[in-house]
Amino acid sequence: MVNPTTFATPRRPGRSTTAGTLLAVALLGLPGRHQTRAEGAELDRPPINYTKAPARNAVSKLQQRIDTGKTRLTHEAKFGYLRSLLRELNVPHSSQMLVFSKTSLQRQRIRARQPRALYFNDEVYVGFCQHGNLIEVTAVDPQLGTVFYSLEQKEVASPRFARRNDTCLICHGSSQNQGFPGLLVRSVYADSAGYPLLSLGTHRIDHTSPLEQRWGGWYVTGTSGKQTHRGNLIVRDEQDVSKLDLKATTNVTDLSRRFKTTAYLTPHSDIVALMVLEHQTEMHNRITRANFQTRLALYEEAEINKALGKPAGQNSESTLRRIKGAGDPLVEYLLFSEEVGLTDKIRGTSDFAREFMRRGPHDRKGRSLRDLDLNRRLFKYPCSYLIYSEAFDNLPGQVKDYILRRLWDVLTGKEKSKAFAHLSEGDRRAILEILLATKPNLPAYWQNRSPATKP
Repeated sequence: MVNPTTFATPRRPGRSTTAGTLLAVALLGLPGRHQTRAEGAELDRPPINYTKAPARNAVSKLQQRIDTGKTRLTHEAKFGYLRSLLRELNVPHSSQMLVFSKTSLQRQRIRARQPRALYFNDEVYVGFCQHGNLIEVTAVDPQLGTVFYSLEQKEVASPRFARRNDTCLICHGSSQNQGFPGLLVRSVYADSAGYPLLSLGTHRIDHTSPLEQRWGGWYVTGTSGKQTHRGNLIVRDEQDVSKLDLKATTNVTDLSRRFKTTAYLTPHSDIVALMVLEHQTEMHNRITRANFQTRLALYEEAEINKALGKPAGQNSESTLRRIKGAGDPLVEYLLFSEEVGLTDKIRGTSDFAREFMRRGPHDRKGRSLRDLDLNRRLFKYPCSYLIYSEAFDNLPGQVKDYILRRLWDVLTGKEKSKAFAHLSEGDRRAILEILLATKPNLPAYWQNRSPATKP
């Protein structure tokens, strides 16, 4: 079992730190007590039943394949099950990112000379520490949202993923995620031992964050021109962070002088992978919130209707407002509202960008929502590729219908609110055409308009 204190904020010898945990995409754990609340409802009560309901995600499916003998994980002396696990989960090595702040479960194994490695695809996140006792895995579940697992690194005949029903929602289900299970990407100032210097400030990161606030406590390989960031930066307690020279630690393409890069699957901590990760984690969080908030609203309304003898299925104005409130933040983030623009070219050092874009899907013109821009903004067509995800497709019908209707209104020009002023006519037209060509099961009203029609 994991000791609950493993998630306490690390203490540097000889000084105190602020209470609480800061996680740089921490990938493990659930509540030690099953009373975590979201929007006034306990997650372990209907309709969510978070820790009791069976999981149906990439990790649970892999466990079934292992149990039935269809798949076998291979153990290696250097990496344990890591390489085999990434292969079975279809997670590319090029997604590797390295974080050296002590902001996760196995913090005693993390420092500037021995960073933690993270890998991801659209539905799974994997954390690996050198000489670690376990691998941390997070899967995005269509019904349960973010689900946390660990896999022990000891070689056994039939490896088993342990679903962590103990401590992680202390942070991952806190007010940082509005009480719902989710992921956090943090930028902190860290010293050479990996201790986060919390008194100097921290930032939660997504695609709305200025580059100069990003990646503190992370290694970053790649170039960003004149745009600076906090990656590769090691600080001391007494330093005045306002006087730090970020130019010296930006535009780094080789980490071999900082630590032994041969101890990892690749020598990279790719800047493009980091940018995609930051977008993706918050998008997953908003899908989970929309799912849970809608299910809670409908369940509570059904209970009230039953108690009052009202017909089932009637939606009150209050319930419709709650569904709208669940869907609006997702639509805005889906279309990159408030994304911070780029002023210089971003270039990674690995094959991540090429491999990411290749996965498509593509329309007849070869366009894809995975097409990266990296000159003015992250994506060429600012609509999240996670609209194709199983988690999005399995949203409750009421909120999914609302999201698709509002998305249609934005893309066809019917809605011209400030939240979408960043979308040009060409952006809206291209996104509409790509979705019509690549997204199955769109509502009928989407098909009744020619994509060639000017929005």
